[in-house]
Amino acid sequence: MSTTDVIRATDEVRILVLETPSLGDRSYLAHDGEVALVVDPQRDIDRVLRLAEDEGVRITHVLETHIHNDYVTGGLALAEATGAAYLVNGEDAVSFERVPVRDGEVVEVSSTMSVRAIATPGHTFTHLSYALLADGQEVGVFTGGSMLFGSTGRPDLLGPDHTEALVHHQYSSTHRLAHELPADAHVLPTHGFGSFCSAGSSEGATASTIGRERRENPALTQEEERWVEQTLAGLDAFPAYYAHMGPANAAGPDAAELDPPARADKNAIARSLRDGEWVVDLRNRTAFAAGHVVGTLNIGIDGQFSTYLGWLIPWGTPLTLLGETPEQVAEAQRELVRIGIDELEGAATGGPADWTDAEPGSFPRAQFADLAQVRHHRPVAVLDVRRAPEHADGHIEGAVNVPIHEILGRLDELPDGEIWVHCAGGYRASVVASVLAASGRQVVAVDDSFERAGEAGLPIV
Repeated sequence: MSTTDVIRATDEVRILVLETPSLGDRSYLAHDGEVALVVDPQRDIDRVLRLAEDEGVRITHVLETHIHNDYVTGGLALAEATGAAYLVNGEDAVSFERVPVRDGEVVEVSSTMSVRAIATPGHTFTHLSYALLADGQEVGVFTGGSMLFGSTGRPDLLGPDHTEALVHHQYSSTHRLAHELPADAHVLPTHGFGSFCSAGSSEGATASTIGRERRENPALTQEEERWVEQTLAGLDAFPAYYAHMGPANAAGPDAAELDPPARADKNAIARSLRDGEWVVDLRNRTAFAAGHVVGTLNIGIDGQFSTYLGWLIPWGTPLTLLGETPEQVAEAQRELVRIGIDELEGAATGGPADWTDAEPGSFPRAQFADLAQVRHHRPVAVLDVRRAPEHADGHIEGAVNVPIHEILGRLDELPDGEIWVHCAGGYRASVVASVLAASGRQVVAVDDSFERAGEAGLPIV
């Protein structure tokens, strides 16, 4: 779905989806042609305001399903900008004015629309879902990080001391939603589209109903203990920046500032690199490998840019962006404010010749067939930067597994000499290749689908 796709709940009530693919999240705007409610808005609220204007509706209510751990909310800023009521669980300890809402309360949005709050702990202890009523009929449910498409939100983001309790809560909450809502009610989750807040795979689903989830969601088709065991066993690492999101959201974030950053000239870029700051090249991996400023890192805007930058960067490190165009830089800046990185040292556009007078750096790109051929002639180290469960499901014999999020702390463990680095598709490999190149290592980036490794003759174990 894109932001122009519409779920028609009734003839009068429409639900519009706002996608944030880089974070794997959705926000929603539902309206009856006159007034609108918004659920779990991202921090760049200009998207929501523009959508409401295009639809010709007035936002009167902003709802949070939970205190988010994967992005900085725009809820408070949107409520302040529109004069809307800001609904947040009354049990949440927050530092701002809100309309406290609790389990079972029904809030009238208009003569046509209302929402019923449903306590659905599991992702957090105070998580709420909101059933959307149109003319008194429950036509959908905004499930946040509770029931997802074929999955649920993960229960471990509040720390290991709470995971066991939360996973059982999550099971019960999913059953409550399945029991209380009609089969044809739309399921409208915030997470589950690549978000690390998901405890399982949504397998590409873009829409669902309560009836479909009753048939297909493992939380509804398995016995509790089996589901709990499988869910806990499947949990993997989540981005380090998540630690900063909950406190920021409880404090009440301001609106995003998206004014263009200061221009960084060649001297400023060189100074930033010399001082150990981060200079990130936003271009795609092909362009970066062909030529880049030595010492810069490649986290392309064409992938999960904010997720991996936020995961890798030591929090608070000064950051400069390099992009081909002002639009590329603006897109990256928008991605960054969503995870609370508001301050940039500067930005520059163009290409390596515009950013440095020194000789550009470069490294080779290859495919798995090239790796198979090379290994017939000489020994080379293979670095697999996929996450541990991916590696365990099948990997190249002899490959060293250092997940991307661990690479900065484990550079000393890597073997000497030429390193061929790969992931599942090429994006993460390019990030890590840039890290290795910046540290002076000899690197080849495998830009290929891992599904082709076996076909190329590489031994998979």
